[in-house]
Amino acid sequence: MNALLRAVFWVAGATCSFIAMAVTGREVSRELDTFELMLYRSLIGIIIVTSVAALTGNLRNINTQQMPLHLTRNIGHFTGQNLWFFAISTIPLAQVVALEFTTPLWVALAAPLILGERMTWLRGFAVFLGFLGVLIVARPDELVLEPGVLAAAGCAVGFAITFLAAKSLARTQTVTCILFWLSVMQAVFALILAGFDGDIARPSIGVLPIVVAVSVTGLLAHFCLTRALQIAPASVVSPMEFARLPLIAIVGYLLYDEPFALAILIGGALILTGNTINIVQSNRGH
Repeated sequence: MNALLRAVFWVAGATCSFIAMAVTGREVSRELDTFELMLYRSLIGIIIVTSVAALTGNLRNINTQQMPLHLTRNIGHFTGQNLWFFAISTIPLAQVVALEFTTPLWVALAAPLILGERMTWLRGFAVFLGFLGVLIVARPDELVLEPGVLAAAGCAVGFAITFLAAKSLARTQTVTCILFWLSVMQAVFALILAGFDGDIARPSIGVLPIVVAVSVTGLLAHFCLTRALQIAPASVVSPMEFARLPLIAIVGYLLYDEPFALAILIGGALILTGNTINIVQSNRGH
């Protein structure tokens, strides 16, 4: 399996994990606010990451190198993730993901400046085509600027920062180290903000397994995405994630009776076309 196919495999794993996290996150939002959810998710994440690292002999890979970059990545991710959890609890899942997918546009535009990656005209066209599909699915003329819509749009900026910082970290840091500091730093951020009002809600017995599922799927998503970033350029990996849009639209329709319009199919086709162009272009480059 060549590098590009391996990257596609890891992105597919991340896509499935992100969809599962969206569903479980929406269920948990009925009982916990976003800061409380991030707190418990991060605490569970610390236990999982350190346990797996200990069992596999990778504890030695956790170090304090690149701490400013870890901090930058996790501030961006914490901000984006809180906005994302808020959005999935207030507006349709397909709209959240569609607005979130302005992230690859920011990544593709910034990657040549920050990471020194080459932006070809064909790769730029592929990203543009995918973004055009997102606009069709999101149908911005029908969106009302309610808090959930603004949160979904705002999370893209945080995720773009996360994506670029993760790509830089992946050059020198192991997945174990990146996930460890992801969990630790975000637990600290969440504890401060969740406890700001002096009242941190505890999950009920019925919700606790779902909180664990949110944490596990979140870690799996970041593990898969980090592995993909270690294999392929950020401007290649990011557009591949567009495939999550039609899948989340189907999930929203089946589980929550959210509208499944023709625009989703048309936009999804443009997105997949853009992905195909990007993959073929990258394969030629390899």
